[in-house]
Amino acid sequence: MPSPSRLVLGTRNSGKVDELRALLADLSLELVPADTLDDPPNVDEDAETLVGNAKKKAETFVARTGLPALADDTGLEVAALDGGPGVHTARFAGPDCTPEDNKKKLLEVLDGVDDRRARFRTVVALVDRSGTARTFEGICEGTITPESRGEGGFGYDPLFLPEGYDQTFAEMPPEAKNEISHRRRALDALRQFLTNGE
Repeated sequence: MPSPSRLVLGTRNSGKVDELRALLADLSLELVPADTLDDPPNVDEDAETLVGNAKKKAETFVARTGLPALADDTGLEVAALDGGPGVHTARFAGPDCTPEDNKKKLLEVLDGVDDRRARFRTVVALVDRSGTARTFEGICEGTITPESRGEGGFGYDPLFLPEGYDQTFAEMPPEAKNEISHRRRALDALRQFLTNGE
């Protein structure tokens, strides 16, 4: 798979786009966010795995644009929930839920639970024009806080305390989160592949 010069970002999540731009800024890549496209596709994330969803999103954007595409799927895996919500992270509180609904439900189901270990897991899929896919994974271990903390980030960031730190992702400056995040680790693997071909 040759290294692309233009890459469609297969997400409409502005928080993800900002992180992807920051984390790939050192590469000679023109990044094309989904919301800059005419009639960007809506992708039903109905795969049973993070890998499946990431590949499906990237493949859909390749088919629509004819350009290589990058997409990710991220799951919050909570030990006390047997690894859930996992692939259902974005819809944890129901099909039409908001991020606030998800955070509220997570705090409710963990109320009184001592084991609050959790991890974020990101799978990034890179699909070229021919449909060849490569996937890269990153994990950040941590715990779920008893209450929401911080105003930054997005999604579950106010509830996620990374291992070895005393600030949630939402309390950290974006550049600090980007140094240690699951997405950073997945994109480091992607960067190594794009620069070294391995």
